Amino acid sequence: MNEYPLTGSMEPLEFAEGTVFTERRRLYTVSAAPGVRTYGEHLLAIGDSEYREWDPRRSKLAAYLANGGKILPIKHDSRVLYLGASSGTTPSHVSDIARDGTVYCVEFAPRMFRELVVNSKPRPNMMPILADATKPSEYEFMVSGVDVVYQDVAQKNQADILADNMDKFSAKYGMVAVKARSEDVSENPKAIFKKAESRLRERGFRILDTLSLEPYEDSHEMIVVERQ
Repeated sequence: MNEYPLTGSMEPLEFAEGTVFTERRRLYTVSAAPGVRTYGEHLLAIGDSEYREWDPRRSKLAAYLANGGKILPIKHDSRVLYLGASSGTTPSHVSDIARDGTVYCVEFAPRMFRELVVNSKPRPNMMPILADATKPSEYEFMVSGVDVVYQDVAQKNQADILADNMDKFSAKYGMVAVKARSEDVSENPKAIFKKAESRLRERGFRILDTLSLEPYEDSHEMIVVERQ
């Protein structure tokens, strides 16, 4: 199972409540589906646990943590609404983190949704939903109140998409990976990020953290918010 030797100890991130680990500056989650790879990731067996390497080049949430992000509102028993789940790469790691909770995975593209369904099968806490993240009323019958909304939808009005879903499902915390080029290809990304932060404040949320995702993702910023 071990695909390269460990050279140090597996250390938990202090703020992640024992759900995310580091070793040789790599990130890991403890697999909720041992023996299963979602995107060809490395697996490490240590004692009774299997650790999955979490590649920041393939996951914006991992990029945030790799760049020094210090706020992870997703806990072991969280109910998470994941918007823009794609084929399930990052949602599978969120499934590991919220292993005693539920991850509602919303994806709009049928081809990606088919892959998401396959990748959700070995993970009972992942619920794939084929829907448009800009229309939360269309899937509210499938989602009970959530603790965290995580948004990775690359289109305009990303701050409002997050806020609309947080309001609809009474979420206390939200995270959004803002892609500047999806808002306006001609405007300075830093100006776009400031507008997104300002819009979230207008919608009644407190900014807990902001962090660039470069060099892993060009012109992206993670924004973490809390309902005031």
